[in-house]
Amino acid sequence: MKNQTKLNVVVFVMSVLMVLPIFAEDNKKLIHPGSVYLFAYTPENLSGRTGLQFAWSIDKKSWNSIGQNFNFLLSDYGRWGAQKKMQAPYLFQDNQKTWHCVWTLNDTDGTFAHAASKDLISWGRQSYPPVMTNNNCLQTVVSQDKGIFTVSWLSSGNSKKEFHAVTTTNFVNYSNTKNIQDSDRVDLRETIAVGGINQRGTVYKVNWELVNNLIKAEQLGTYNNQLKEESSKTDATRFAGLKPVNATITVNASQNKKISNMLTGIFFEDINYAADGGLYAELIQNRGFEYTLSDKQGRDKSWDSKKAWSISGNQNTFSIDSVMPIHDNNKHYAVLKTAEVGKGLSNEGFDGIALKAGDKYDFSLFTRNLAEANTKLLIRLVGKNGEKYGETTINSNSTNWKKYTAVLVSNKTAADAKLEIIPQSAGSIALDMISLFPQKTFKGRKNGLRADLAQTIADIQPKFMRFPGGCVAHGNGLENIYHWKNTIGPLEARKPQRNLWNYHQSMGLGYFEYFQFCEDMGAAPLPVVAAGVPCQNSGVGGEGQQGGIPMEEMDEYVQDVLDLIEYANGSVNTKWGKKRAEAGHPKPFNLKYIGVGNEDLITDIFEERFTMIFNAVKAKYPEITVIGTVGPFYEGTDYNEGWAIADKLNVPMVDEHYYESVGWFINNQDFYDKYDRSKAKVYLGEYAAFLPGRPNNIETALAEALYLTSVERNGDVVSMASIAPMLAKEGHTQWNPDIIYFNNSEVKPTVGYQVQKMYGNNPGDIYFSNDISISDTTEPVRKRIGVSVVRDSKSNDLILKLVNMLPVAVNTQLNLKNLGVTASNASRTLLTGAPDSKTALPKTDTISVNEEFSSELPAYSFSLIRIKTKK
Repeated sequence: MKNQTKLNVVVFVMSVLMVLPIFAEDNKKLIHPGSVYLFAYTPENLSGRTGLQFAWSIDKKSWNSIGQNFNFLLSDYGRWGAQKKMQAPYLFQDNQKTWHCVWTLNDTDGTFAHAASKDLISWGRQSYPPVMTNNNCLQTVVSQDKGIFTVSWLSSGNSKKEFHAVTTTNFVNYSNTKNIQDSDRVDLRETIAVGGINQRGTVYKVNWELVNNLIKAEQLGTYNNQLKEESSKTDATRFAGLKPVNATITVNASQNKKISNMLTGIFFEDINYAADGGLYAELIQNRGFEYTLSDKQGRDKSWDSKKAWSISGNQNTFSIDSVMPIHDNNKHYAVLKTAEVGKGLSNEGFDGIALKAGDKYDFSLFTRNLAEANTKLLIRLVGKNGEKYGETTINSNSTNWKKYTAVLVSNKTAADAKLEIIPQSAGSIALDMISLFPQKTFKGRKNGLRADLAQTIADIQPKFMRFPGGCVAHGNGLENIYHWKNTIGPLEARKPQRNLWNYHQSMGLGYFEYFQFCEDMGAAPLPVVAAGVPCQNSGVGGEGQQGGIPMEEMDEYVQDVLDLIEYANGSVNTKWGKKRAEAGHPKPFNLKYIGVGNEDLITDIFEERFTMIFNAVKAKYPEITVIGTVGPFYEGTDYNEGWAIADKLNVPMVDEHYYESVGWFINNQDFYDKYDRSKAKVYLGEYAAFLPGRPNNIETALAEALYLTSVERNGDVVSMASIAPMLAKEGHTQWNPDIIYFNNSEVKPTVGYQVQKMYGNNPGDIYFSNDISISDTTEPVRKRIGVSVVRDSKSNDLILKLVNMLPVAVNTQLNLKNLGVTASNASRTLLTGAPDSKTALPKTDTISVNEEFSSELPAYSFSLIRIKTKK
């Protein structure tokens, strides 16, 4: 097995480094052509679902594709998935030897796409200039003359074929669109058979070196994709015959460095019903009657203002009105007309209402009597078979909106109760903001959080919390951007909106509650605001994600961001600090970080708006660390362009995201070793390891634990990290894996959660380098063993994190000389199990230690050893 592994590595290295030979006519001497033909196309037989591909030829007769459907440039226009299409690409080179590609996006929108590259491998930001109204842009071609480019296209949206063109010198600014004749343009596309299938594209004669570099890039990409596929499923073959491994770990006391002590945090986004029906303790669904069909984009016809509510009694009616609402932000309310006394309105909660025997529940509602007569309301909690769990009464006595409160005590534990509101006399009454809250919220907060779920999060001991997203922060289109001011103040005045993940946000869990939760956990708040652009996966208006807040409105938006900082940190004498005090928190929240943008498409539109926000915050609040964004992936155009902006503006920290396979995490432990320490720090804002089927098990958890040893090693450049997503309600999961699953009465932390908790409870601020000597020196074995040794300066404890992702035990000999180890015993926490185990739990025991001691790392395990040392 060892020899086979070495052979595979050698074969790969040779394949990447080789220069493909071409046989001369005498079939004896190998030569390399000075130039060849390069064909650029996208497979027409795949309906534009792929990207730009290449093939090469010596004689324009026999063509060799570069890889099997290997894409060198993908279109970023439209929502992820089927909308991101590249059709009829047109490749050309300008007089400065820069390559340009324009292409058709779809059959409907009046824009084309453009991107440029020096080498056809690394591409700059894409742009999509709107050049047509109510028409399309097809079969785009480009001609150039003395530095002026003419971009022309066919339009067919008006049931007739027309041709149009614009001119540009920089592919940023364009002339007005003009009509042209078909004869005014020259389409250089050719039809070439690649792999037996005719394709349309452009052909250019180029140096062989360019093509050879494309081949190398494809081979490296293919090899990296093979590494990504590595998992425990193939361990039996990969490690056939492997015996238990011996390892000597020598920690170098003199080789240490300061690292961030905030490496483990949490990321909250309202996805998977994480807020309403989840962390937010409200038990009534659609309490404000503000659900709307658009929340689910019209896909659920039952999702309207009556969702979760039902009426009993054949003569009783329940309708929705919007005349004289409580507040303009809460336009809808219910009108209950009672003819059959003893029957009324009921709410099913979120998959039922969970109750605990003996617990108290705060009930409240707003009413307005419509018949100028007092109305007595019976409020009760009942089971599905009519069992009565608790009841009280309220006397509604006002013709204007008035809030009433009461307390219900449950006499039984139940998982599927419902709330009933039953008028005790005939008549009509208006109802709104109907609420039921357990008194036992996290830290006893009013309008607070579900106690068991919040405590599970707090048990990680996160050093920070990022909120409210994620994609939720910048929303699906400009109208759906999350505005923090809509989420503070009285609940009836908050402005709900559609959740980007296709449900409803009541905003009961708003910015005040987020800040309060951070304070209650001892975590630094890290709010994220949109960078003046919506989510790059927006589906609004087709090209919605490419737009931005109009520049004439940006000053107001920038002020909103500055106001947020004042809300968090301003004195009670400031406008927004006063509002914080009115909410019950006169002391500042001590905000130190703010994120601007999330996984954005890095375009000129983005850069202009991000720069405005960044400069304004830097000028008024220089003490605040602004965190920029570098796209949704660890490589590619958004990543490179985002980092370029960070370098240009001296952004102090950037937010990196990547959801990758277990194999990627195993094979990329040197990812941050290569980072320039003089540039921006890194916030690893979203990451997770996945396997086919997206389970959260020992294998994914250990891949994350293994990778985090390298994050600690690079804690001088990586300042913070948070796995994602965090919460998922069973039956409403839109993304997997998550680290905490729950239903109405149970919280189900995953194995991945246990890893986060082990790291979160055991941070350090000093990292010690170490040397590892392993009895089996093959690369696959070495990569499966992770070691991190840190010291917590507050306690002076030495903390060892040891990960073994091998199918055999690793017998370790640890050398901790000159590190002040005087204790003879230490605490060890061990997480281990079969790779597919989803239920493994860490166990803590006491082991004997010294300056030199041995410890066995079981197969597939994460060991954490905490040792007291002298101060």
